[in-house]
Parts: sequence; structure tokens; C-alpha cells
Amino acid sequence: MTIKDTAEEWQVTAVQTPFVGNKTSVRTDDVVMPDGTVVHRDYQVHPGSVAVLALDDAGRVLVLRQYRHPVRQKLWEIPAGLLDIPGENPLHAAQRELYEEAHVKAEDWRVLTDVYTTPGGCDEAVRIFLARDLSEADGERFEVSEEEADMELARVPLEELVRGVLAGELHNNCLVVGALSLTAVLGGDGVDALRPADAPWPARPFEA
Repeated sequence: MTIKDTAEEWQVTAVQTPFVGNKTSVRTDDVVMPDGTVVHRDYQVHPGSVAVLALDDAGRVLVLRQYRHPVRQKLWEIPAGLLDIPGENPLHAAQRELYEEAHVKAEDWRVLTDVYTTPGGCDEAVRIFLARDLSEADGERFEVSEEEADMELARVPLEELVRGVLAGELHNNCLVVGALSLTAVLGGDGVDALRPADAPWPARPFEA
């Protein structure tokens, strides 16, 4: 038996969109279950996201601290952002986020992992990249606003992030998945075994 997620789509008999926001919407599907019954399934429709675990030569990860209103906390996170343009190459989006949020560029990019953040209630897919060979970006810093105006930046050893995750002190999804995934990579087949930065992404197809 191969343990692998597979594509499947159950019959939908009706669709409603009771809410449309600036970036996301809420959709209600009437879905036919295996026993023939029809049930409502409400979920958030999301354009998708990218995140960047940027690792410097000293083994430190670039993290930022930002207020997240839904959970009423300031969370330590890795740089991340929405796929604003349908079909956008996720690598380009990740490079943009690393520049805008940290004013950093990277020469070496790999796909670390792909995840669905909350598949029971949202269709958001996130591609997490590993970025290495870091340096300061050229030009002026990107002008931030709103929650990002209060953002703090730091570089933290990978093992310290893992300790914080397992201690229940760090909660951001992309940081948790990224830190634990990279730890597994470094203790296993190594970075060279990761997928290339332009690897296909069925959840959010793009033009290379």
C-alpha cells in the first residue's frame, strides 16, 4: 500500500457563495456522500500562499514577529504571502515576499514541502521553500504598512525553533512545518534530495 494523497472529487449538486471578501470568499457546496445523502460543506476559498524558510550560513532561520488578529497573538513566523496573481510562478512570489518582508535575497532555492493548512474548512495550499546563500537585497527597503509596520525581524538557530515548537511556544503553521521538515532533511538524505524550486504543484498549477 502506497501512502500518498490522491485527487478525487465527489459530486456537487449546488453551489452558493454567501460571502466575498478582498482576497478570499466563503463557499457552500451541496456534496453527495457515498451513501447517497447530500450535505452542506462550508469552506473558505483561498488563492494559495508561499512561505520561505531562509537559512543562513550560521544555521539560523530568518523569522519575523507579527500581530495576527484572528488568534489575538503576536506570532513568530517565516516570510510568507499570498499568490496574488492566478497562475503566478510560486518561486517568483516567494522571492518577492523574502524581499518585501526581510529585504533579503537568496541564490539557492528548493521546495521544502507543500501543505494544505486547514483542509477541513479552507482550500488554502502553501508551498514552503528552502532558501540559502542569503544576502541583503539591492535597492531601498520595501515600504510596509498595517500589521507589517510593527514587524520585528530576527535570526534564530534552527534547533531553537524546533525546541520552541515542541514546547508549545511557537504556533505558526508554516514555521512549524518548515522547521520540522528541514530538521528531517538535514538528518536524512540532505538538501540535495529536495525537489527543485520549479517542481510541479498540482494544488496551484503554474507556468514555469
